[in-house]
Amino acid sequence: MAESTPIRIILVDDHDLVRAGIRALLERLPHVTVVGEARNGQEALTLLTEAHPDIAFVDISMPGFDGLTFIRRASSIAPHIHLIVLSMYSLESYVSEALEAGASGYLLKQTADLTELNLAIQCVIAGGHYLTPTIGRQVMEGSLRSKESVTAQSLTPRQREILRLIGNGHGTKSIAHLLEISVKTVETHRSELMERLGIHDVAGLVR
Repeated sequence: MAESTPIRIILVDDHDLVRAGIRALLERLPHVTVVGEARNGQEALTLLTEAHPDIAFVDISMPGFDGLTFIRRASSIAPHIHLIVLSMYSLESYVSEALEAGASGYLLKQTADLTELNLAIQCVIAGGHYLTPTIGRQVMEGSLRSKESVTAQSLTPRQREILRLIGNGHGTKSIAHLLEISVKTVETHRSELMERLGIHDVAGLVR
């Protein structure tokens, strides 16, 4: 987008004071303009066709037509729009549902300031996603926990035992002796572990 063309923004929140505060911050940015406000998702859908915004800052919890419903419908009606959640809720379930619905960003009302608002705007306009740092950490940790859980469940008890011994620094012969199995069997389990975990060397298994 050319620098001379302001980024058009609408605010969707049922609290007048919140909208006024966010608007006051955004109006300090020379490259954006707030072109409309809505108290709920239904009003916001009308704004999509009337104001033609580039970005919508959307609260999740609103009476009647809530933010998640609006995000889903807006993503279908106006696929070009970038939807950024601005909410007081930091639960991972809310974040996941918002992103799955079509949101490009997620900020917290209690921590968002002018710098972060501007960063989120620039990020989504460039085609990326923005998550406020605390939310980003939660999503990453949740993803890692999920991956670890799936990985652990996909291994047999024997494979987990061998992986533990490899991690403790035992070589093939030592593992074979400790488990009273052949070296060939240990090597087979090790190969299966590498394939299952997407690891290509013993050093990776140790890590």
